[in-house]
Amino acid sequence: MDEKERMNNDGIVQDVRDEAQERDARLMLGDAFAEGAEEMLEETDSLDKNVRLLSPFRMVMRRFFRSKLSVIGLVMIVALMLFSWFGPIVYRAWGEIEEDASGRIEYFSVETTYQDEATGETYTVYQVTETDRTLNAYAPPSASHLLGTDKAGMDVFTRLMYGGRISLSISFIAVFAVTFLGIIFGGIAGYFGGATDEVIMRICDIFMCLPSLPIMLIIGTLFDSWHIDSQYRIYLLMLFLTLISWSGTARLVRGQILFLREQEYMVAAEAMGFSTSRKIFKHLIPNVLPQLIVSMTLSLGSMILQEATLSYLGLGVKAPYAAWGTMINIVTEDQNILRNYFNIWGPPGICIVIAVLGFNFVGDGLRDALDPKARR
Repeated sequence: MDEKERMNNDGIVQDVRDEAQERDARLMLGDAFAEGAEEMLEETDSLDKNVRLLSPFRMVMRRFFRSKLSVIGLVMIVALMLFSWFGPIVYRAWGEIEEDASGRIEYFSVETTYQDEATGETYTVYQVTETDRTLNAYAPPSASHLLGTDKAGMDVFTRLMYGGRISLSISFIAVFAVTFLGIIFGGIAGYFGGATDEVIMRICDIFMCLPSLPIMLIIGTLFDSWHIDSQYRIYLLMLFLTLISWSGTARLVRGQILFLREQEYMVAAEAMGFSTSRKIFKHLIPNVLPQLIVSMTLSLGSMILQEATLSYLGLGVKAPYAAWGTMINIVTEDQNILRNYFNIWGPPGICIVIAVLGFNFVGDGLRDALDPKARR
């Protein structure tokens, strides 16, 4: 009997030990699981914090700089701007309209005859005068003229930098003016709708049907008859071009606002009694800005081409002042220049190509970066 009781007691003790070991194992597993869960939660919190710190602007910039073409386009534009605005500060050898008169020396001879009244002999006196030096026209590239000189003896490299200032600044001014007018008229048409929308859209249709190039030719002829200063006429031409080019931007803004004004946040703004100007310029226009930025960037390239076209046709900046289109216009005067003097008309053409490609690359990159459906 004692033996059986002892065996039963041993069995009970063993069961208690097994239960205790199992309980300890469970506690150990629980502690390990809890530690692992805490670590996972900490990692998740840190990831959440990193995600929260990545603002929409940083996300757009991250997507933009991932594109190699976007970075290349940005580098091209920055290089052109540095070349145009800071280049003349570094390269001071020649001015924009300074002529190189270091050509050959010409002499002018005056023959005078004298007669001695006493002896009756005749004397001839030759007076030789040195005239001004002729212009050093069509000089080849050298250390004194990095890209040679044009027909007026002016340094092509210097004029290329000053021409970039005019071409780029005019394009930026025109695009910003077009965007401003498009935002105003497109925002009013899209928000109010009804008769206001009809009137503004019919005006846009009229402007879109106008032939811009013939109008520019007529205006350029009027400027010639009015003797407008050649330094400022291109700005007046771009002003007229702006007045007839805002309709496309207005249509873009109107279409976006027609969609956005039906969104929930606009219904809430209406319920809160916000003013019309606040709803348009604080809630609607900021949501249209991504599309406008892309449109502006792409329009800069086309605006540079339009300015170059006007200057090439003789409607823009006239000599002695320089613009890229004006510098190319010299090939229309003599076919020999087109064949033999690439250093005169080639560099401004290359600069126009670089500027247009750069703005198009940046515009494409911004369009992809601002796309909310993009996953990368």
